[in-house]
Amino acid sequence: MKTKFQPQNARELALVALEGVVENGAYSNLQVDQLLKKYPLADKDRRLATNIIYGVLQHKLTLEYWLNSFVQGKRLDPWVKTLLLSALYQYHYLERVPDWAVTDESIEIAKRRGNPGIRKFVTGVLHAVLRKGLPDLHQINERDLRLSIENSVPRWLVNELTAEYGEGDTEKILQSINEPAHQVIRVNTVKTDLQTVKQTLDAAGIEYQESRVAQNALVITKGEIISSDLFKNGEITIQDESAMLAVESMHVEPGDKVLDACAAPGGKTVQIAETLTNEDGHVDALDIHQHKVKLIEKNARRLGVEKRVTAHALDAREVDQLFDDESFDKVLVDAPCSGIGLLRRKPEIRYTKTLSGSKQLHKIQLAILNAVAAKVKKGGIITYSTCTILRQENDDTVQAFLAEHPEFALVKTKTARKVKDSRHSPTLTILPSDFDSDGFFISSLKKGI
Repeated sequence: MKTKFQPQNARELALVALEGVVENGAYSNLQVDQLLKKYPLADKDRRLATNIIYGVLQHKLTLEYWLNSFVQGKRLDPWVKTLLLSALYQYHYLERVPDWAVTDESIEIAKRRGNPGIRKFVTGVLHAVLRKGLPDLHQINERDLRLSIENSVPRWLVNELTAEYGEGDTEKILQSINEPAHQVIRVNTVKTDLQTVKQTLDAAGIEYQESRVAQNALVITKGEIISSDLFKNGEITIQDESAMLAVESMHVEPGDKVLDACAAPGGKTVQIAETLTNEDGHVDALDIHQHKVKLIEKNARRLGVEKRVTAHALDAREVDQLFDDESFDKVLVDAPCSGIGLLRRKPEIRYTKTLSGSKQLHKIQLAILNAVAAKVKKGGIITYSTCTILRQENDDTVQAFLAEHPEFALVKTKTARKVKDSRHSPTLTILPSDFDSDGFFISSLKKGI
């Protein structure tokens, strides 16, 4: 049930946003954007609200574990529970925010929104937390349960990552996913170049570092980029470093015919289009939803590559409806996936994903690959990528495809900066702990001549 409660400050806005995500299944980034537009806050308060929202979502299982010892199984109204979780988050994770400010404002919210009984209950819980301190997570004896609670990820994911990557790498992955996500920009070489963008950022006082992962990419360390003229004019776009590598690894030629089979919102489509400088070069981009096709077209216009892009509302599994066999030099299948590599950027998805859901996605991914296989010219390449790090959606999907298509061979994925080039596997898996970027998987499947 939607609340009629109107937020008046950062903590109240965070509460309303969290309700939308936790109770109504809203996407955190969209919820934050919508509420901040509707209820504008000063920069300092906006940062506090955003910190609380993403922080509570990232650490939800940890916070719930702590809270349970103070509420003793008492059934709470959802908003009351969320209010208490946000207070615990601020007590433990926000060192510069004084405990008294958190306590006073949380009690005031309980009073304004609830009734005297709720205000009294919230007051009692918060005072008990400050008096007794939070339970020690190291007292949890079972390793998988402790890692699940410490890092706020479901237990099945701890077990799956351990089986695939071992205990040491799993702990590094779990620690990394709760670090803040970096904002990264990719320079649009159709309109400008890296050096010019650097000079513009320097003049604006925006701080950055060069990407260790992708070419023409800068990691923003301080400053607001989304409202800049660089972004508005399409000279840059926002894209994670790992995600840029899928197109990098395609080695698109200026006159290539390219299919982007799962394209929305079009970040990789426009990245492909930037390299298509020959008049014969073109990219066809597919998405199953018409409104997402419009996003692809909007992205292409902003970056000035709309003449090189044709977007279609089409399920990639039905490519026979539009395209003849051997129509494309290269095909990108950036497949629908569980998104486990994006947990620092989309923290709420960790609580809804399941192992069985991941296995179901494997079937969809394989169906898409099977559908596009005939559309690649002999000697052409399918680049298959995902933003997950789970084997059944990555290497297992690739091997299943190869078993059905002996005309394809797996070749080593190579990037401009030779990312993890010393690895033994021809496929490229980037873990969130490798470069503090999103987790990503890329493979290159070449069709025999």
